[in-house]
Amino acid sequence: MSASSTYYRQPVTRCVTVLTPLMKHLNTSTLALVMFFALAFLGASHGKDPETGASAPPQATKAEVVIDNFNFSPKTSAVPVGATVRWINHDSVPHLIMSADNQFQKSPVLKAGQSFSLTFGSAGSYAYFCSIHPRMTGQIIVK
Repeated sequence: MSASSTYYRQPVTRCVTVLTPLMKHLNTSTLALVMFFALAFLGASHGKDPETGASAPPQATKAEVVIDNFNFSPKTSAVPVGATVRWINHDSVPHLIMSADNQFQKSPVLKAGQSFSLTFGSAGSYAYFCSIHPRMTGQIIVK
């Protein structure tokens, strides 16, 4: 026999990425699940401010003003055109919502637990007060 100096190089497998060891343990359904969550996360971030990550404020179509302790809360509300504002009386005494410059109809007398709703169809500033307790004032700003 003659000695041959032929050398056969065997392939060497190396882990060149961090994901390769992980990929050995994953199957198709696991990858599908990971992709599902990745897409869900991307979908959830849609509509957020790219700099702060905060959600853009939604255009509310309903707002509530609570009457309590002879005060309107919030005192000023900003709503989009077409929004409905609901005043609800949490006081033990009656109140009556009235426009300061007759821009909207007045409410009926609101006893404890009763509410009054009004839809604002055009932009503007709507000052109001309680005609039974005139020191109680508020404002709706429609944009």
